[in-house]
Amino acid sequence: MSELPPYLTTRELAERWRVTCRTLERWRAEPYGPGWVTIGGAIRYRREDVLAWEAAHLTQP
Repeated sequence: MSELPPYLTTRELAERWRVTCRTLERWRAEPYGPGWVTIGGAIRYRREDVLAWEAAHLTQP
């Protein structure tokens, strides 16, 4: 698996998690999911926030 870029677009994160962009938009409105930043009007997800959110939601049997 290749290393994640420092910032992911909504589309890149949606592809990684196999959800729709609309799902991520809804999560931001709730708010739910990893934190995001707005850079020049564009939503970006920081790599460390995505990885931390994934780790926090890991379920082990």
